[in-house]
Amino acid sequence: MTQQAARPAGRRKPTASRADAPDTALASASIPATAPSAPSAKTTRSRRASAAKPEAAPAAPAATPARRASDKDVPLREDIRFLGRLLGDCVREQEGESAFELVETIRQTAVRFRRENDRAAGAELDRLLKRLSRDQTNSVVRAFSYFSHLANIAEDQHHNRRRRVHALAGSPPQPGSLAHALQAIDAAGVTGKALRKFFDEALIVPVLTAHPTEVQRKSILDAEREIARLLAERDLPMTARERDHNTALLRARVTTLWQTRMLRNTRLMVVDEIENALSYYRTCFLRGIPQLMSELEEDIAAVFPAARKSKAAPAASTQLAPFFQMGSWIGGDRDGNPNVTADTLQHAASQQSSLILEWYLDEVHALGAELSMSSLMVEASPELLALAEASPDHSEHRADEPYRRALIGIYARLAATCQAVTGQAAPRHPVADSAPYADAQSFAADVQVVIDSLRAHHGEALARTRIDALAKAIAVFGFHLASIDMRQVSDVHEAVIAELFAAAGVEANYAGLTEARKQELLLAELRQPRLLTLPWHAYSEQTRSELAILNMARELRGRYGARVARNYIISHTETLSDLVEVLLLQKETGMLHGTLGSKTNPARPELMVIPLFETIEDLRNAAGIMQSLLELPGFASVIAHHGGEQEVMLGYSDSNKDGGFLTSNWELYKAELALVQVFEARRVKLRLFHGRGGTVGRGGGPTYQAILSQPPGTVNGQIRLTEQGEIINSKFANAEIGRRNLETVIAATLEASLLPTQNAPKDLATFEAVMQQLSDRAFTSYRHLVYDTPGFKDYFFATTPITEIADLNLGSRPASRKLMDKKQRRIEDLRAIPWGFSWGQCRLLLPGWYGFGSAVKALLDEAPDERAHKAAVATLRRMVKTWPFFTTLLSNMDMVLAKTDLAVASRYAQLCEDAVLRKTVFARISAEWHLTCEMLALITGRQERLADNPLLARSIKNRFAYLDPLNHLQVELLKRYRSGKDGDDIRVRRGIHLTINGVAAGLRNSG
Repeated sequence: MTQQAARPAGRRKPTASRADAPDTALASASIPATAPSAPSAKTTRSRRASAAKPEAAPAAPAATPARRASDKDVPLREDIRFLGRLLGDCVREQEGESAFELVETIRQTAVRFRRENDRAAGAELDRLLKRLSRDQTNSVVRAFSYFSHLANIAEDQHHNRRRRVHALAGSPPQPGSLAHALQAIDAAGVTGKALRKFFDEALIVPVLTAHPTEVQRKSILDAEREIARLLAERDLPMTARERDHNTALLRARVTTLWQTRMLRNTRLMVVDEIENALSYYRTCFLRGIPQLMSELEEDIAAVFPAARKSKAAPAASTQLAPFFQMGSWIGGDRDGNPNVTADTLQHAASQQSSLILEWYLDEVHALGAELSMSSLMVEASPELLALAEASPDHSEHRADEPYRRALIGIYARLAATCQAVTGQAAPRHPVADSAPYADAQSFAADVQVVIDSLRAHHGEALARTRIDALAKAIAVFGFHLASIDMRQVSDVHEAVIAELFAAAGVEANYAGLTEARKQELLLAELRQPRLLTLPWHAYSEQTRSELAILNMARELRGRYGARVARNYIISHTETLSDLVEVLLLQKETGMLHGTLGSKTNPARPELMVIPLFETIEDLRNAAGIMQSLLELPGFASVIAHHGGEQEVMLGYSDSNKDGGFLTSNWELYKAELALVQVFEARRVKLRLFHGRGGTVGRGGGPTYQAILSQPPGTVNGQIRLTEQGEIINSKFANAEIGRRNLETVIAATLEASLLPTQNAPKDLATFEAVMQQLSDRAFTSYRHLVYDTPGFKDYFFATTPITEIADLNLGSRPASRKLMDKKQRRIEDLRAIPWGFSWGQCRLLLPGWYGFGSAVKALLDEAPDERAHKAAVATLRRMVKTWPFFTTLLSNMDMVLAKTDLAVASRYAQLCEDAVLRKTVFARISAEWHLTCEMLALITGRQERLADNPLLARSIKNRFAYLDPLNHLQVELLKRYRSGKDGDDIRVRRGIHLTINGVAAGLRNSG
């Protein structure tokens, strides 16, 4: 069975689907009290008839657009109802009839309240929830939480189904697909040669990070993956017995969910985060990325036949360089996480290598069974015959099977490599010992010998199957799987350098020096051949740890290849010395070769030093700092060593927490443009690393639109971007959804790089001036609320579950860089991730919209007369229609506003015991929300949220009925827990954490 299967194409007219699964919600569903567990025989027969004779369906009356849109979602509603029935049956079976009736009563009441606007139902819902016992509360929370999980699975399957319907119907390629991007590029006159050059130079890297918003246990994720697989099977033609068997398996897996502990008893460790991340390689990346590259090669060959490398082999697709690779922060990100050490870095690299080598061994073993060609039937190349002769397999039974003998030899060498590199034996013993491969390139060369021989001897069809995917995987994953970035905050580097200088007698107070003096001292030390480090000095634990992790990186590069660790990110980069300090640390650990400024032996650092500009002030200083770095004497040789490229990372999360949604996005935009100018002047290739999160307030939103809305000249085939928290699961738990999300990143990068003129409207200068005015006003409004309102931090900590989130075992890293002492806690010390996560839980999502309404109103109020007012409105409307940056900005904000709920948020406001503070702050937030909605409607001309995406609007609205009970119960549980009366009751604490899990699942992109 395959997850890509779907119902026949002839049943429904295709519809567009969104590129990014995490940014969508669901149609309505229910958990009926009485219903069969599977579709009726009549329904089954109807489906089979449709599958057998789609053209024979009777003509139907002309449908309205709304009717047609609804028809497309019939399979989705069927799946949700079906899974809901299974969950309902499970609740009845596991908890009893009374528990089931209670859940169903709450569900029906919530639906009446939300969808029918029945106020009496709202009051009844409130009474029902307040009367629940602790055990009843947990059962209700679990039921509604798991329903959100199951509904998400159904939605993902519907995305896959709709895409297959499109393909079967021969619909035009959709935006976000590679086919659409290539057609647009071809129509714009881009040549095959230019396209070839693009892929030869491009680098696109999604980077998986571990952050404390992933609320799911791996056991839960594994069960949900199996449910998704079984649900996909139901789109295939099935006999009655097969369907009953499928239903029984699904029922079992739903029962597994119910009987599995949803929450962790202990905090997640770094090693757990490493294993969780690796599970997505098995599910999605190992096969998905090679498959995606193969499809891209086929599409290029079809649209740009001149882009083929070899005219002598017309059947062969255009072979691409490994432009698409994977990155990871897990095991190397030390910023604020004391649990990341040299040992965790070593463990991450070892586990990654073990996974990819075991996968290679399985693939080579399978190829040995598949490639059974006999030399009596077909010839082989001399190179292939030489591989066969070098093989330790001398069995007379395979004397005429050179391919098998060659692959047995490759397997033996790969098994030896696995033992040498990871210390682990191969899952299947080789026929004899052999010499390990020196590196992944040597392994790839042997595999290529097999491919070339197949193609040269009537085996093109064989060369384009498993072995082609293996060759692509080797090019992408090497022996390292993913590059592990190292990251640390600049303050730590300064402290380490200060200690090294003091111990060596160079400078007693490095931290107290001026920036100019720091630079002078650092550069002088980089020109010295000797080291600062003293072998017998007793350094602090922090200094020993920082030097140890760099020493470990050097060792890992020698063991797994240079790509295992090639980037070093400096958080909170404020000055040039912040970057130079890391160059000096590389020198101290044997990772900087040569001397900075030397013409005969120039500096060659093994790790690229990458600044991370996070706050509003940092973003404004970014271009100046990078210009100083590029102009540093001797740094040109460093750039040359890195292939003429330099990476810069931009932080979306902290800049948003610092300056608000509008200002953060605008300052990021300006910083990118300023960086482009600096790099173009120095003729250095700029690669931007976008530190995006899941929520819109942290740079989230559809990836396709996000990349296309980048300023012209800022992509150019070079992009890295983070995938964080629960977004990793939303995007990549389902193999087909994951492949689609990867395709979207490539397609958007292609279009943004090769069609940049489409992103530059004629009135750009005017638009940018208006945007600056809006940003200034939004910044003032946001800062006044968050940082200048007396007591705001107390309001935030009282009305959101931030304290309980910090207590939940979500990730290995603390929620704050400092201990959250009640008297000393500050918004500034709180990490941006739990900051945004908390606002999502209370359904305000404030980081994704606050300040926009005030900014627009202030701009319009300053118009001297009616004519000027109308002109300002007209300009804003042109901006949203013709400027991708502004269009995406407002589209993302529109989605966030649709997910907010002031009525629910007002319940959380009651948790603030200071009545005056409560009324003051909530009134301001409420007024700004209404004003933002009003100004957005004025600009777009649409009064309703998501008017241009009715499916998403309907989905979000219908999901509220299932979130309402969770939010209501969360508030009640927080009251009980914080009152101290039930503070020691583990059921209350567990109930709070379960509601956090359920709300996060319902919102999907909340972290």
